[in-house]
Amino acid sequence: MARALVLEERNRLSLREIALPERPGPGEVAIAVKVVGICGSDVHYYTHGRIGPFAVEAPMVLGHEAAGIVTALGDGVTHLAVGDRVCMEPGIPDTTSKASKLGVYNVDPSVRFWATPPVHGCLTPLVIHPAAFTYRLPDHVSLAEGAMVEPFAIGMQAAARARIRPGDVALVTGAGPIGVMTALAALAGGCARVFVSDLVADKLAIAGGFDGITPIDAGRDDPARVVADATGGWGADVVFECAGAAGAIQTALRAVAPAGCVVWVGMPVDPVPFDLVLAQSKEIRMETVFRYANMYDRAIQVIGSGRIDLKRLITATYAFDNAIAAFDRAVEARPTDVKIQITLD
Repeated sequence: MARALVLEERNRLSLREIALPERPGPGEVAIAVKVVGICGSDVHYYTHGRIGPFAVEAPMVLGHEAAGIVTALGDGVTHLAVGDRVCMEPGIPDTTSKASKLGVYNVDPSVRFWATPPVHGCLTPLVIHPAAFTYRLPDHVSLAEGAMVEPFAIGMQAAARARIRPGDVALVTGAGPIGVMTALAALAGGCARVFVSDLVADKLAIAGGFDGITPIDAGRDDPARVVADATGGWGADVVFECAGAAGAIQTALRAVAPAGCVVWVGMPVDPVPFDLVLAQSKEIRMETVFRYANMYDRAIQVIGSGRIDLKRLITATYAFDNAIAAFDRAVEARPTDVKIQITLD
């Protein structure tokens, strides 16, 4: 039995004992969890009880953005040692599946992803995890930063899908946590300048605090026009749509340059209209993002290089005993909040 933050049902959390694995099997490691970030999906399960086809039908431990310290090794694990500071990739695919063999294990239908029903997450002091999806952190990267690797990997996936060329100009629609991390990944990937649009001034102020990012108040200025004016009328070489809103989707299509690329990152709650003729008339390339594959190593390298400072995106830290209060704050969605983390010391 282990103490954990359990989603009992929609709108009801508890900190209580629950039966969880305690010893690593072959190819696994035991990890003392030290930091867990709260993701929008965690909040959505808390407030709605489901995301698409994934419904909470039994008590489930929340959390999937985590870092900790290795405490035990299963048979056959040689690349990690007890005491290593690590972060953990939360999606475990069937390594024999066609998706895995093609290198796109993120779209493996049988993937088991932490805190996606019915799979328990990691908001508990000890987890057992496959060593192949456990990554050692550089000595100078904090555990708090390690827990930011998971959302940053989504931004890295988006940047990779965009096939950025050095000097590209990009627009990111949506200045939430994933939007800001996508903007930072785009800069790390070679973009010379990244515009970020949103309707919330506080979010734009956070994004605009990073060198290379230019905020656009979408309630006052048309992002497509701003980018066009800055590029001699050409438009953005790459647009990352991270808002998942109908208006932002149309903005992305208007803002992208001819023969440019739109990467769809945000997921609309409901189907939205799509101007296919506009996309065709520019002969744009479109890419989609669902989580990430083979990105953790790259994300850790970028963070470890010091080129970006994800610590600036950590708004508040709560102790494990106050985890329910942390989730209630996340539900508030304060405009000045980016990432709320929970520590398990």
